[in-house]
Amino acid sequence: MLEIAPGYGRITQFLHPRCDRLTVVDLNETCISACRQRFARRPHITYNVNDGRSLAAAEDSAVDFALSFDSLVHADAHVIEGYLKQLATKLTADGVAVLHHSNAGAYRAAQDGGPSRSRRSPCGGRMPSRQPLLAGRGMSSARFAALAERSGLRCSGQEVISWHSRFLNDCFSTVALPGSRWDRSRRVSRNRDFMAEVDHGRELGRLYGPDSFGSG
Repeated sequence: MLEIAPGYGRITQFLHPRCDRLTVVDLNETCISACRQRFARRPHITYNVNDGRSLAAAEDSAVDFALSFDSLVHADAHVIEGYLKQLATKLTADGVAVLHHSNAGAYRAAQDGGPSRSRRSPCGGRMPSRQPLLAGRGMSSARFAALAERSGLRCSGQEVISWHSRFLNDCFSTVALPGSRWDRSRRVSRNRDFMAEVDHGRELGRLYGPDSFGSG
């Protein structure tokens, strides 16, 4: 497995028990140091500080699953395209990558089309007349899919979500190599209840999760 921008290991803790090898890359040396300390007893994890663009730490044609969560939402299109091109060389024949990125560019494109505040957004519903989160976030689900295709990958599925917003401002995209078992035409789901699902999942964890029963 490969994790791009693990931060302090929020998702890493769920990945490492499910693989033989895990490579984590992050441009923040503090994050890598924190992960190294947190998972010190996990010898199958390797830690790498990158420049925010390179996946050289991962072996070519050896990654079965790659993930980036809650980091690339801040990345510009050329950074994401760079990662996609590299993932095309890192994934195994049936490898899969899931990347969390912005969809704010879909609203920006509609805003650029005219000054009307009542303009309909391409994602459904009224378009925000002012939305600070759009600054520097030109990615959209459609643009990501096009970049994946240009990079030698196929985007098989996208869940466009409302992330702490009433707008569909983020997206989870799944990509794989052409001809893989996961290769198909793109399917898109729009989930306006994502944060409600997160809250419900957290509540279920308190009810059924192993930690809810204590150490005894």
